[in-house]
Amino acid sequence: MTLVVDVTARRGAFEVRAAFEAEAGRTVALLGPNGSGKSTLVSTIAGLLPPVEGTIALDDLVLDAAASRAHVPPERRPIGVVFQDLLLFPHLSATENVAFPLRARGVPKAEARERASGLLERLGLANRADARPGDLSGGEAQRVALARALVVEPGLLLLDEPLSALDVGARMRVRELIRDELASFPGVRVIVTHDPVEASVLAERLVLLEDGKVSQTGTPEEIRAAPRSRYAADLVGVNAFRGILEPLELGAGLLVTGDGDIVAPWPEGFMGGEVIGLLRPADVTLSLDQPDGSARNVVQGHVTSISVEGDRARVRIASGPPIVAEVTLASVERLGLRDGVVTWASFKAVEVEILPS
Repeated sequence: MTLVVDVTARRGAFEVRAAFEAEAGRTVALLGPNGSGKSTLVSTIAGLLPPVEGTIALDDLVLDAAASRAHVPPERRPIGVVFQDLLLFPHLSATENVAFPLRARGVPKAEARERASGLLERLGLANRADARPGDLSGGEAQRVALARALVVEPGLLLLDEPLSALDVGARMRVRELIRDELASFPGVRVIVTHDPVEASVLAERLVLLEDGKVSQTGTPEEIRAAPRSRYAADLVGVNAFRGILEPLELGAGLLVTGDGDIVAPWPEGFMGGEVIGLLRPADVTLSLDQPDGSARNVVQGHVTSISVEGDRARVRIASGPPIVAEVTLASVERLGLRDGVVTWASFKAVEVEILPS
């Protein structure tokens, strides 16, 4: 079974144009920053927002075809959805919430409750079956919503920001539960998130959405090897510079970006044009005084943030172009780095990897 999405959707003045596929047996994460169009796309796939162009199909079942105005209503789609706001019925018990989709499809009450009870037990909620949503913890409510999505045995399981409303402790527990459920679910699995950790733990394939457009698709390893935008580079922890590579001297070029220029290697056989330059943060050297070494690239700026990861720190610098450096905690202490401190960043031209745009 394969989900094929190739649509244009609009919510007010905002337009989303997306094309991607998701196959059964593999989890796809639709990943993007806030405001990138993820929720609009979720509503479109779920049938709540008909597309203005394009098609959505699950194998041979066409869910939407804008050209012919074909549209399968939400309640008839073989899709189980866990919405970001859960949307549990506050006046129904956990069992009644889970059984509701079955009852709406004409399943007898006794059978619907039996199937709902079985799912709640599997998800560790047998003792909360009679509780109403207002009496459930955030993690318990999330599991009830997951059970409601699974109870109809859908062909597609669509999870919209399933962990965003949970505290840290509950997030870890529910993430493990969702990972196990996704692994055992035989259909198509799509999870929508803005959290790269969540995406990397739960998904085998990523679809990056930026400003209403798909900017890159691939496995986490493929995107890590060749991010195609600054957002993608930030996700995988590298600097990315997009611009025009102009000849400078034999074997070198000047990468002209909108934020500043850097010297980079000239790829063999390259004829010039738009490229992306990648630079590992660990290859950036920081100093308080202007360096006089062999590095061809030297920029200055103030520190905007410092994030500690183990015994290393990632230092963001508002230079031209902006740079992220990775240094030891001892270096942070020695240099007295903190927000607002002006520092120099330097790196060698050969450390910049050039990819065609």
